[in-house]
Amino acid sequence: MTMKELKKRFRSLYWQQFSLIAGILLLTLLLLGASFYALSYNYLVGEKRDEMQTRAQVIAQMTADYLAASEADQEVDSSLSRMAGVASMMTEVNFLICDENGQAMLTTDNALAGKSIRLPEEIRTQILENENGFEGNTTLSGLYKLRQFAVGLPVRSAEGQVVGMVLAMIDASQLMRLWRSFTGLFFMISAVVLLIAFVASSFMSMRQIQPIKEMVRGTRAYAAGNFDIRIEDEGRGDEIGELARSFNMMADSLSETERQRRDFIANISHELKTPMTSIAGYTDGILDGTIPQKDERRYLQIISDESHRLSRLVRRMLDISQIQSQEMHKEDFDLCESMRIALLSMEQKINDRGLDVEADIPEDSVMVRGDNELITQVVYNLLENATKFAAPGSTLYLGLACRGEKAVVTVRNTGNTIPAQEIPLLFERFHKSDKSRSVDKDGYGLGLYVVKTILNQHKEKITVTSENGVTAFSFTVQMADGARAYGEEQEQ
Repeated sequence: MTMKELKKRFRSLYWQQFSLIAGILLLTLLLLGASFYALSYNYLVGEKRDEMQTRAQVIAQMTADYLAASEADQEVDSSLSRMAGVASMMTEVNFLICDENGQAMLTTDNALAGKSIRLPEEIRTQILENENGFEGNTTLSGLYKLRQFAVGLPVRSAEGQVVGMVLAMIDASQLMRLWRSFTGLFFMISAVVLLIAFVASSFMSMRQIQPIKEMVRGTRAYAAGNFDIRIEDEGRGDEIGELARSFNMMADSLSETERQRRDFIANISHELKTPMTSIAGYTDGILDGTIPQKDERRYLQIISDESHRLSRLVRRMLDISQIQSQEMHKEDFDLCESMRIALLSMEQKINDRGLDVEADIPEDSVMVRGDNELITQVVYNLLENATKFAAPGSTLYLGLACRGEKAVVTVRNTGNTIPAQEIPLLFERFHKSDKSRSVDKDGYGLGLYVVKTILNQHKEKITVTSENGVTAFSFTVQMADGARAYGEEQEQ
């Protein structure tokens, strides 16, 4: 593995997360270890000191009692020696009993038996002058090869005079060994905990990173043209699962967009191909004399019609592109007036079909907020669609109702019933209903698509119902602030 690849690997999210967790764990354990190292020593020494002080106080009291009951030469009774020896055996603490001058009278340490022992001056001074007596390490002026941890207390008579001294001692190395074993156990447990934490953090990091790796592979496959790729979220409720679901939603949306794009290209190609083929074929026929001269005018008319049809298709596509790209110019306008304008624009086509019109438009103004030109286009397209599919001689309905903060426009015609499975497809590009239900054999299936596009830009809704030959389109428009009261009165 090259250095570049190694650096790339360690820059990965897995190693970043793992290193962060491992670093925090190590730092935490180091701080805890340092604290435990110091606190455990102080605790162990403190516990031992308290124990030795308690024992020394007992021996000091016993010594005071025996000295008070002894002869004038202050010879120590043999029973004191026995009790001190028993106390030493039970606690592993050696006792040194001295007179007020620091001269040893009794010791429980066999290593000092038969030796002339006198407490060092600094120890005697601390015992006599310090309220808590003496505490520290000593070798008793070289009598011990190894340092002893010692606690010294004065022996006081009933009158409060110092009549002796008691020194409790323990090998300092024993205390250190006990402390080291204690700290060793702590660090051994810490090492096990750290190992378990490393394994757990590695597992958790891998578990969190794996879905991201799958998403990376999925996006690469998607970019390569595999639009069926999806990410398994495994029912995760965390951010990773949410990211996976968002990716799948994006993939579904892009797949649908790609499907619509392909359908659009196929449809537009078909719609363009038909008139262009006719134009080219009849033009070639006229030019090469295949078409008789007496029929040329008829075929020229066909060429003209197909040219106009092609022009209308291109114009429709340009209108859609302009609607999708332009910014809406929202303003307050009279929806009733816009509906009347759209109805007047459709007058000739309505008359050609022999249709009656029922216009339920309020005489008063109904102010709404939106793009006046685009909303008028919506009304016109719906009227045009209703006219195409209305039965000859039937009645076309155009009405307006106010419901709360919305104005509802309804266009209704009587003709053939639209199948339920076809209703969701009405607003797709180039979707054409059964031509047997329409007088417009040359429609492009773009009128309702324009309607849906405009209403989506306004964040408004449109509904379609078709039962018993009656088909109704209803859409909403946001009412202007000043017109909401009118709408509320209408509802009441």
